Amino acid sequence: MMKQRLQTSLGQQLVLTPQLKQALHLLQLSSLELEAEITEAVETNPLLEWDEQAPAAPAAETPAPTPAEARAEAGGAGVEWDVAESWQAGARVSTDDDGDWDPTERLSGSESLHDHLRWQLNLSPLSPRDRAIAEALVDAIEDDGYLRTSFDAIVETLAPALACSHDEILAVLRRIQHLDPVGVGARDLRECLLLQLGVMDADTTGRALAERIVVELIESLPRLGGDRLAEALGCPREDADRALGLLRSLDPRPGARMGEIPHDTYVAPDCVISRHEGVWKVSLVDGPWGRLGIHRGYEAMIQHANPADAGYLRGRLQEARWLLRNLQQRGETLLKVANCLVRQQSGFLEFGPQALRPLTLREVAAEIGMHESTVSRAVSRKYVLTPRGTLPLRDFFASGVSTDTGGQASSTAIQQMILRLVEAENPGKPLSDARLTEALKAAGVMVARRTVSKYREAMNIPSSHERVRLG
Repeated sequence: MMKQRLQTSLGQQLVLTPQLKQALHLLQLSSLELEAEITEAVETNPLLEWDEQAPAAPAAETPAPTPAEARAEAGGAGVEWDVAESWQAGARVSTDDDGDWDPTERLSGSESLHDHLRWQLNLSPLSPRDRAIAEALVDAIEDDGYLRTSFDAIVETLAPALACSHDEILAVLRRIQHLDPVGVGARDLRECLLLQLGVMDADTTGRALAERIVVELIESLPRLGGDRLAEALGCPREDADRALGLLRSLDPRPGARMGEIPHDTYVAPDCVISRHEGVWKVSLVDGPWGRLGIHRGYEAMIQHANPADAGYLRGRLQEARWLLRNLQQRGETLLKVANCLVRQQSGFLEFGPQALRPLTLREVAAEIGMHESTVSRAVSRKYVLTPRGTLPLRDFFASGVSTDTGGQASSTAIQQMILRLVEAENPGKPLSDARLTEALKAAGVMVARRTVSKYREAMNIPSSHERVRLG
């Protein structure tokens, strides 16, 4: 006989509130995009203003903490978007005294959606078979983030080197669909929206109804008004409006925001890594948002305005406070991630790419108590000024290759080893990929010849017969 009973439990859940959505959105923006976003916010929200007389915020410059300190700071599995009430985001750049630097530095290169996806896949544990399928899928994903190529075409692309089934392709596609940006790899709008709703907590207000709208009414939604939508869902109008608002907050083209950065463009570093008295320190770059504040005149008007105006001003005041707090959280998150990268890759800063150790998003996320997708957003399109120039934060990550001592060498370090071998070779008898492989194995790096060929091609080094120089 079944009995009813009440049971209480204690746990943590991440609910994608409007504040959290804004925080995630701000985190993934580059510094130039962030400046444009804030400028627009100031123009549209009368409760925000530039305080030109305000002093610059104090330098958020910290030495990279030890792993034990980082774990203590993260507080285990604490809520990662807990923010303080005070607003002190934005820090002045602190650099060495022996040189000047340009806050916008020329960057030659590009970062497209496909680059971003491949970078995440390279840091994911995949079998050679799954990696080949993943590469074919990423190549087929269009710039707006959708996969419109059929599985049959993917099978033909992989043949005859690899024979795979539709089930295998689907399994790998599911992994890609959980990369950043969420919703990438969807085959239609319905799947794209469901993927984004799927990462929300089950208790998110309006999520269940939003999923029903996507599954049952997505085609007829443009023709339905609020009342007819509520009638079709069998729910009150207010619930339908909340679900519809949640849907409108989603991105129907998740790949579009990852457009290419043109060649020979300029980037502004988000933080600075400098060395003081033998200690590496990380500083946030001071941006205009450091002088962003609440318009106290309009805030004071709330107490004396009529109910309609007071309601409007209170709403804009709440939005302004959210923005200020989320900007502060963005800076704190960047500092946490950058400090972790400096601690893990001090050899890279000291000696260059050949000293880069294998490092994944998962390792960084575990050390600082955040989710992998949050770390991915934090480093996406972010740049750091170092003694070695302005570098993408992504350069501090690298996949690993096993060595004969049981350890791992990063792919970047192996590429540098190949480059040095090629530079030192006999011009009349250049090293083939097979001989490069043997030389690496002699140095303790166990790597396949096809991997050597891939790394050589990635560095635009011609094959051995094209490198022959006589006389």
